[in-house]
Amino acid sequence: MAKESTFKNMTLTLLTVTLLASASLGFVYSFTKGPIEDAQNAKINNAISLVLPEFDNRPSADKFTREVDGGLLTFYPASMGDDAVGMAIQTFTKNGFSGQIDLMVGILADGTIHAIEVIAHKETPGLGDKMESGKSDFSVQFQGKHPDEFKLAVTKDGGNVDAITASTISSRAYCEAVQRAYDAFVKEGGAK
Repeated sequence: MAKESTFKNMTLTLLTVTLLASASLGFVYSFTKGPIEDAQNAKINNAISLVLPEFDNRPSADKFTREVDGGLLTFYPASMGDDAVGMAIQTFTKNGFSGQIDLMVGILADGTIHAIEVIAHKETPGLGDKMESGKSDFSVQFQGKHPDEFKLAVTKDGGNVDAITASTISSRAYCEAVQRAYDAFVKEGGAK
C-alpha cells in the first residue's frame, strides 16, 4: 500500500532534493572556477600581446584599475627596457545593441591607437559581431590613428569611423569604448 502524501513528507522531500542540487552545483562551481579563470587570464594576456608592439615586461603584473562611468577600466603598462611602449586598456561600453562590449585597446606612448581587440560581447552574429578583428576589417581603420585628429565617432554622427553595415548601434558603442580608453589614458598622464 502506498504511503499517503502529507505536507511534512512533501516538505522533507523537497528540502532533500534542494540540498542535493545545491551541493552538486557548489561542487561543479568549485571544480570549474580555476579553469574558467585561467582561460579568461589567457584571453586577456593574448589580447594585450595583440594590441601592443613588442614589450619585455609583464603588463599583467603591473596592472591597475580605475573606476570610470560606473565601471572599471584596467590598465596594463608595457615597456621595453626602461622605455614605455604604451598601454593596453581593458575598456567597456554598456550601449551595445545586445548589452555590454569589452575591448582591449592598445595605445602607444604618444597616444596613437596601435590596435584593438574584442574581449567579450553579445552582439548579433553576422552583423554586430563583425567588430571582431577576425571577422572584418572594421578595427583596422583605428590603427595608427590619434584620437586628437581622428574623431572616434561614426560618420553619421560627424566622426571619421565607417560603421559596420547594418550595425550602427554596435559601431557607436565600439567608438564610445575606445574614446573612454583614450580619455582615461590621457587622464592617467598619457600623451596629450
